[in-house]
Amino acid sequence: MYYNSVVMDHSLAPPLWIDHLDSLASMLLELGRQSAIAVDTESNSLHAYRERVCLIQFSTDSVDYLVDPLAFDDLSMLSDLFADPKIEKVFHAAEYDLICLKRDFGFLVSNLFDTRWAVRLLGYAGDGLERLLTEKFDVRPDKKFQKANWAKRPLGEGQIHYARLDTHYLLLLKEMLQAELDQKGLSDLAREDFVRACDVELPEPRPALWERMGNGRRMGNRERAILKSLCDCRERLAEQLDRPVFKVFSDRQLLDLAHQPPSKMEDLVDLGVSYKQVRNWGRALMQAVAQGQEAPPIKPQPIKRPDEAFLSRLDALKKWRKVLARSMQVESDVVLPRSLMERLAEQAPQDMNQLTHVMLDSPWRLGRYGPQLLRTLKG
Repeated sequence: MYYNSVVMDHSLAPPLWIDHLDSLASMLLELGRQSAIAVDTESNSLHAYRERVCLIQFSTDSVDYLVDPLAFDDLSMLSDLFADPKIEKVFHAAEYDLICLKRDFGFLVSNLFDTRWAVRLLGYAGDGLERLLTEKFDVRPDKKFQKANWAKRPLGEGQIHYARLDTHYLLLLKEMLQAELDQKGLSDLAREDFVRACDVELPEPRPALWERMGNGRRMGNRERAILKSLCDCRERLAEQLDRPVFKVFSDRQLLDLAHQPPSKMEDLVDLGVSYKQVRNWGRALMQAVAQGQEAPPIKPQPIKRPDEAFLSRLDALKKWRKVLARSMQVESDVVLPRSLMERLAEQAPQDMNQLTHVMLDSPWRLGRYGPQLLRTLKG
């Protein structure tokens, strides 16, 4: 159904707002008839303790859809659409969207075209969607909505217009870029990269601040224990308040408190804690400091350094791809993506048979750079 409270740009038909099963089913019937659809997502990472996908945008040649995941208990109806190899899914900067869709819904995507990666392969000066929309279509999205709270309902008119622009022009942009890839003989390279991009893995949980910083700066064992206690306190508060941890206390604030523990509440302001933070959470901070002072000291963990031969090969590959990238006027990871570069440095193939095995998912680069890579790996 139409999102009736929105008065959209008269040059574009209003998007369809999908928040009921019947409208979702109708949308799926239409999308299932397409050979290509544009897709994007919006999440609330800047406004919640645990981010979630709050909007999924789809576009065809004629219709823009805005799906409200918050209105549904189950979106598994979309699973077959994302997995259908006959329907090309066009994203811009797909990696984060693919991770979010897999994390929140278990969706796996096949037959991908990433317009951001395409312009990087083509050596464009900039790869941001806003810049591309301006250059190709004379459309200027309002960037302030990048940091909007997409979980808040109802969405404002500006947010809805911004969200629909993320997909409205993607199919046209894809056709333009595909023609350029064909002209430059890069279509096969793009396709192998798009296939590899579909195989996303959910990132490992990031180590806590006290684990990341405890070995990286001069910090005593007692300070580490205090910092851990402060980090645990911040996590509890952030979860209770449902806000990102950095909106409770900054990393710098916790590090300063661990380095120079306050002895009374009045010390907190002198150590960089705001009056509002002291008023809301000062007692919790003081309790965390006290618990850290009483906890067993935490010794730094030994840092495992990679094998020197691996580092030498990795450095050689970095230098090789940098020189080639400069001659091609592209970024270094376009020549050799980091994951492939590290795999080559780790497995150190010694002949073309071994190299072929390592580069099974990169036949274009194997054919183009195989002998150069072997020479580089052998020093």
